[in-house]
Amino acid sequence: MTDSIHIRPARTGDVTAIKRLVAPLAEKRILMAKETVAYYESLQEFLIAESASGEVIGCGALHVMWDDLAEIRTLAASDSWRGRGVGHVLVESLLTAAKALGVSRVFCLTFEVDFFRRHGFEIMADQTAVDPDVYSELLRSHDEGVAEFLDLARVKPNTLGNTRMIRVV
Repeated sequence: MTDSIHIRPARTGDVTAIKRLVAPLAEKRILMAKETVAYYESLQEFLIAESASGEVIGCGALHVMWDDLAEIRTLAASDSWRGRGVGHVLVESLLTAAKALGVSRVFCLTFEVDFFRRHGFEIMADQTAVDPDVYSELLRSHDEGVAEFLDLARVKPNTLGNTRMIRVV
């Protein structure tokens, strides 16, 4: 049923829909809720999934962390479209975008381990996935996703028990 799903870059008018998609998942503590301004600031990272009728049915973002590393974040599909390929199409589109940017590894923090395994992700067993010089540079970032990737103690209350996964693209 993925032929009825269209993927496009997010526009400013999509922020309300992104927040609507994220809200139920944030209530279940699956995704972290963000302030509206944060969605506008990262809007260029988002892809939107639309139905054939133009309804926003999913979203996902690709956040570049380093020259060879990016994170898939804020992946969400509307309840009525779950299980119909929205997440699959979004992940494949985000991986294609990562490759186009020159990123060779994509990270995610997820409760949906089996879903991401089906897309070639593996659980991160190595806590030092970057060399020491890059690690020290990444420590300077204020981005919570980078802190999650580095498995820093300061984000432990926010991890909610999700699994760190990575894939080579």
